[in-house]
Amino acid sequence: MSQDKKIEPFWKAKSLTELSKTEWESLCDGCGKCCCIRLEDEDTAEVYITDVVCKLFDAGTCQCGNYPKRSELVPDCVTLTPDNVSQLYWMPQTCAYRLLAEGKDLPDWHHLVSGSRETIHEAGMSVQNAVVSEIHIDEDDQINRIVIWPGEPDIGK
Repeated sequence: MSQDKKIEPFWKAKSLTELSKTEWESLCDGCGKCCCIRLEDEDTAEVYITDVVCKLFDAGTCQCGNYPKRSELVPDCVTLTPDNVSQLYWMPQTCAYRLLAEGKDLPDWHHLVSGSRETIHEAGMSVQNAVVSEIHIDEDDQINRIVIWPGEPDIGK
C-alpha cells in the first residue's frame, strides 16, 4: 500500500523566480498597505506610512482601480518583481512577497492558506475602508496622517 505524498503548495515548492506570472500575481493578499503613501525623513531615512492612498486605489475592494495601466498613470508606482522585492525595505511587514523573500510562510489569513479573499479583511490586516485618497488630502497635510497598520512595526522602523 503506497502512502499518498502531500503536495506542497506552489509558494513553498518554488522559489519566487520560478513562479509563473499567475502564481506571482496570486501572492498578493489584497491588504492595500503597499498603496499607502509613505513619507521618508530626509535626515534619518526613517519611513512613515500614512492612511493616504494612491488615487487609483479602491478602498472598498482593496485593489487598484486600473491595475494594468497603473505604472503609466502613476509613474512612481513600483512594480514588484522577484528581483526587486527583497530590496524594497518599505514594503509592509505582512506582505506575502516580502514574507516569502525572507524565507517565511504565509499567515493563516492569507487567501491561499484560508481559501477566502475575505479573511484578510476579517482579521483586520487590510486597509479596507480605512484610508483616504490622495486626491482629497493636501500633500502638506500627509504628515498629519501617519498611522501604524496592524502587523506593522512602530512608527519610523
